[in-house]
Amino acid sequence: MIGEALTDILTGPAGVHGEHPGGSPANVALGLGRLGHPVRLATRIGRDRTGNALRAWLERGGTELLPGSVGDVPTSSATARVRPDGTVGYEFDLVWDLAPATVEALRSGPPAHLHIGSVATALPPGADLVLAATEETRPRATVSYDPNIRPALLGDRAHERARVEHLVALSDVVKASDEDLAWLYPDEDPDTAAARWARLGPALVVLTRGPRGARAWWRQGHLDVPAPPIRVVDTVGAGDSFMSALVSALLRRDLLSGGGTSATAATRARLREATGAGALPAEVVEALRYAVRAAGITCSRPGAAPPTYEELERPPV
Repeated sequence: MIGEALTDILTGPAGVHGEHPGGSPANVALGLGRLGHPVRLATRIGRDRTGNALRAWLERGGTELLPGSVGDVPTSSATARVRPDGTVGYEFDLVWDLAPATVEALRSGPPAHLHIGSVATALPPGADLVLAATEETRPRATVSYDPNIRPALLGDRAHERARVEHLVALSDVVKASDEDLAWLYPDEDPDTAAARWARLGPALVVLTRGPRGARAWWRQGHLDVPAPPIRVVDTVGAGDSFMSALVSALLRRDLLSGGGTSATAATRARLREATGAGALPAEVVEALRYAVRAAGITCSRPGAAPPTYEELERPPV
């Protein structure tokens, strides 16, 4: 995995609620680790107080940091302002780049699946390194992508659309929120945009829709997956929990993975076959339900706290 790790500073009408480790790719890494998968993360963390907390949080969750990911730099932060309905707006103090040792580790490592997304794919100078690593890795690993749009950090909308669509075309599975697509395509319905993305290259495009659950698109159709009723504490990290659980479920069904050119080609073919008909097979539908449930559990507690494998395997109450 490649992407930012930072400290989420939660605030609301009453002031600061607390600090939580976070960053979208780091949350996905933690989620996959809690679900029992070995994870290697290329990121940028300082040796300061918040950086030490981030590193310990990731390591406890089963995430290995690639060489060069920790350095003598300030650890980035995002101030998450929780609104009365539990939704969140963000302000960032963030620098994104990768150390030369981390770039070399990405080239030499044996990824079985690559996840990219969020600020790491958008903010220079590191975004160009992420794109190059994705293009280099794609022949030997399947790819998932979550644009996780942060308008405060982005430039011209047309430029961002082109960048995002290029990464969509390189990916096998894409997850985006309806808010992401509304920003990218303000004059177009998010469903229309998601359906078009499904024709750009991915086998599966999933649109998350908050309390309405998710809608999955593939070349031949779409499917709604409703969200279970929950008491929302906040939505921090919900989309990342969805992403990690979806990737986990597809990995366990041998629909994502890799490990070499021929193995990746065979896995990619299985995923395309599974999404090549008018209806999704049960294994993909169950993976989507698993992801929706993971997001719901995260919304029911504060901060980016993805569920463990044991929590998700427990029958819903």
